[in-house]
Formats: sequence, structure tokens, C-alpha cells
Amino acid sequence: MDKEQYLSVYRHSLAHILAKAVIELYGKEVQYAIGPQIADGFYYDFALPVNVTQDDYAKIEEKMREIIKRRENWTRKEVSKEEALGIFKGQKYKTELIRDLPDDEIITIYWTGDDFVDLCRGPHVENSQELMSPAFEIHALSGAYWRGDEHNDMLQRIYVWAFPTRDELKAHKAMIQEAQERDHKKLGPQQELFMLDPTAPGMPYWLPRGWKMYNALLSFWRGIHEEHDYQEISGPVLSKKELWVTSGHWGHYMDGMFIIPGENMDSPETMALKPMNCPNAIKVFMSKGRSYRELPFRISQVDVIHRKEKSGELNGLFRVQEFHQDDAHILVTEDQIADEIKDIMSIATEIYNTFGLSYTAELSTRPDNYMGDIEVWNQAEADLKAILLEVYGEGNFEINEGDGAFYGPKIDLQMKDALGRQWQMGTIQLDFQLPLNFDMKYVAQDGTQKRPVMIHRAIFGSFERFIGILTENFKGAFPFWLSPVQVGIVPIRVENNEYAHTVADRLKAAGIRYEVDYADKNMNEKIKTYKKYKDPYILVLGAKEAETGTVSLTIRGRKEQVHGLALDEFVAMCQRMNREHSLELEA
Repeated sequence: MDKEQYLSVYRHSLAHILAKAVIELYGKEVQYAIGPQIADGFYYDFALPVNVTQDDYAKIEEKMREIIKRRENWTRKEVSKEEALGIFKGQKYKTELIRDLPDDEIITIYWTGDDFVDLCRGPHVENSQELMSPAFEIHALSGAYWRGDEHNDMLQRIYVWAFPTRDELKAHKAMIQEAQERDHKKLGPQQELFMLDPTAPGMPYWLPRGWKMYNALLSFWRGIHEEHDYQEISGPVLSKKELWVTSGHWGHYMDGMFIIPGENMDSPETMALKPMNCPNAIKVFMSKGRSYRELPFRISQVDVIHRKEKSGELNGLFRVQEFHQDDAHILVTEDQIADEIKDIMSIATEIYNTFGLSYTAELSTRPDNYMGDIEVWNQAEADLKAILLEVYGEGNFEINEGDGAFYGPKIDLQMKDALGRQWQMGTIQLDFQLPLNFDMKYVAQDGTQKRPVMIHRAIFGSFERFIGILTENFKGAFPFWLSPVQVGIVPIRVENNEYAHTVADRLKAAGIRYEVDYADKNMNEKIKTYKKYKDPYILVLGAKEAETGTVSLTIRGRKEQVHGLALDEFVAMCQRMNREHSLELEA
């Protein structure tokens, strides 16, 4: 049995132990629902006569260990649907699961000892002594609707970490602690980057410091796209229903759109906030006749878009309802697809490498409900696979058969951060359907009218999500070029404010972001504030620095201070780091 199989057996078996422990502690009226394995352990959902709290964790864990020490045998049995309904009589949720099974299906149950039975496919341990390892720990509680349906009962969900050894559990807890310290939902407000308000759920307010960083990232993004001959546009945020009907969003995505009805939903005056930028790019392309000489026609766009989400799915900057997509739409001929995808991949590599982030690619192919010409699909998939083979080599990318969009195959870019967590980031999608829906045409070299292929692509996913990921990746200590404020200036006394003004003017002229604390207060208090913000450099300015035209420099993350650094040299160093997009701080 390999480690993955062992983990599955270990965690599924412990889930049964948890259910048995809860029943023994809280009585036979306990209703137990489901207890699946998850990435770092398992959870189990219960309807209980009392509300479990964190104070109950130790008691439940102690009961679990007591049950394990009984060394009870586990007995697997196959039963009919009718027999299963009899065994689980009085258990509402088990009964519902059983009733949903086909009448002729053989059902497996597992007895732990002779007084607890659970509905499960298995496999499980043969005896509880195989679970003697103490490497499990209850770590969280939450409410959970039965079967994820808000119209069903609310159950109590108990989460448990479970690993084969104490060392693995300890390492996992350390990683969780580190992730909590990196949580962008905590760091963002602490560093005054963004805030969320209940009057606009999932719609971030960018605060002055955060907006400076957003614009630094946008400037970087724009520079790269200008080098690759993209034309940036902006389009309406609100459009009439007819646009979304033509694009197909009305039929396929209406539940995810914010809609402003006219007299009624069928009114031609009904409008919707855009959930995607694609129709804007199409309208710009179609605003005049186009020739093959203009293809590839590359349009970039960072407009605000809106998508409705369930309130329980909102998550800081990761899952929002208003965001700025780092969008681009490219119109190409069929024989330009391969070269254009290569160029997009080069952009992705350049951007991710700038942040020290690695990524992998996944190719998703034609689904059963595909639209368009199958020969065009086959060629497009062959082109995408050839590109991935060229860039990554055989076996170094994934193929998800049948997981493409209905309008075309796609490449998804999966990125890893400093904690090894994987994020779905960029996507590159071929689209044969929207050009057909809008009857898009260009004049080919032979003078005939032909239809272009559209490529949708994003590298960040959205600026909001990418900044959230960067915040956690860098733990709020952003690279110098991206930091909201790059230099905090601390005059030691109010009589040093004049020189602080001189330094600030030099930094402003050089395009370096700074803040000065001119207040009449303790120097250490000022320094502490800039350290809280994790500003890369803090300049301490006194009479000596003013006399010599120098600065005393504290570098983020270092104890020693640099004294007597010429102001001109410091400004030049900052300019160089802005140009080079360095990840390291210089002294």
C-alpha cells in the first residue's frame, strides 16, 4: 500500500472513530451525516443536541483515543438497500443517502466493534490498534448545510487534521501558522492597502497606499504589453441586454450577472453590468472594416467587471464581485494561432519570473457539448499541444481531456507561491463561437471575407486576486519596485524637517514613492510605524545628515544601519531597483 492509499484508509477510519466518539459523548439522538477525507485530514457533519465549542476539542479527542485503545475489530458487510434502511432506521441523513441509491445496488457498511456502524465504501483498518498513532487533532468547527443546500438543515462540521506521524502533523501546523501570518485579509488592512465594507460585499475599497501599489503593477503590466504590440482600450461597464444575448452570456451566465431591468426582464431597455470584457473588444474590432494586415489584432483591457457570487463564497481579494481583469483579446487567422500562443506564454513567463513564481500548464480539450467545426478543434488542440511540448517537454504538462470550454480548447496556468500552495492563475482560451455569434469578418489576402479566431487570455487572473496572492507570497514585504511606499522618511526633530523636505523633493523628482512624518513626536515611534507598513527603506535624518548631504538608512529585515550614504547615491540606487524590478534590497 502506497502512502496515498494508507492516508486514505487512515483518515476514513479515523472519521468513523470521531463519529463513534461524538455519539458516546452526546447520546444516541446524535444524527451523523458524512465524513469525507480532505487534503489535510477529514471532517464529519453532525446534528447534535448541543453546540460543540472549542472547549470540547480535548474531550472529543480523549474519547477518540479511548475508543482506539479498545482494539476493536472492524467488520465489513454487504447489505441490500432494504437491509441498510433497517440498520440506519432513525438516522435521517444516512436514510436519505440510502434512498437515493439504485434499488439493486449492493451497499457496504462497516461495524466498529459491535455498537457503531457507518455507511461507507471503504476500505478501512481491520482493527483499531492500527490507528494507535496520535497524529490527529481537532482544529475547527463550522456550520454546514446538508448537501451544501441552503434550504436544508444546518449541521455542525468538525474538522480534524490527521497525519501518519507526529512530525508530519507538527510540520503541517507550522505551515498553517505561517499561512495565517501571511493572510492577505489581515495584512491588507494592517498595511492600509485595501478595506472591505458590508455595504458593498465583495467590492474592495483600494486605500491610498494600496492604490499606489495597484498602479505600480498596472504600469509594469502595460509596459510589457506595449512591447508586445497590444493596444489598450476601455469600454462601457453597463450594456443593453441585446449585447449579452448575442454573446451568449445571457443564456449561459445570467445568474452570475448584475442586471438592471427595464419595465421587465424582457424589455429591450434591460441592461447588465459586464461580467467579461470580450464584447467590448469585439465591438472595437468591428467598428470599421479590418484587413488581414491588421492581424493579429491585440486588444488589452483592465476595466472594472462585476460577477455575482454567493455571500459564503466571498474571500478577501481572492473571490470578489467587482474586480479589474488583466484582460486581452486577440483576433487571429487560424494559421497564426500557434505563434500567438507562444507569444502569450512568453509574456506569462516574463511576468511570473519577475515575482520569483513558478508555474505549470494544463491543456483542456474538446468537451462533449463543443460548438464549431471538429477539424478546426483538432488543429487547434494539436497546435496547443505542440507549443506545450516545445516549451515544457514531454510529460511536463497535464492534459485534461474533455475539460475545455464549449467554444474552444484552453491552457490554464497553475502557479505556486512561497508556501507551495497552487493557484489557478492565467488562462489562454481559443474561441470559435463568439466570432460566429457576432458575424466578425476581415478581408483576407485573396479579397474574400473570412472569420477570425478569438483568443481570450489573462495572466494575473485579476489585479485583485494577484495582489492578494502577492501579499501572502511576500508576507506583505513587497519587492522595492512594487512597494506602496518605498521610502519612509523620519526627521529626528522638527528642526530637521527642512532637510527632510529636500530629501522628499529629490525622491519625488526621481519617481520614488515616499512618506514623511513631520510630526513633533519620538523618532522611534515614527520608525515603528514605517516598520509596521514593511516599507523597504527608512531614512533617519538629523543635523549631521543635513550638514553632509547624506542619509542614514535602515533596510527592511536587517538590524544594522547604513550611515553616511550620499543622497545622490541613494536616489540612484532606488531608480536602478525600479528599472530592474529587483526582488532584493541593496545597501
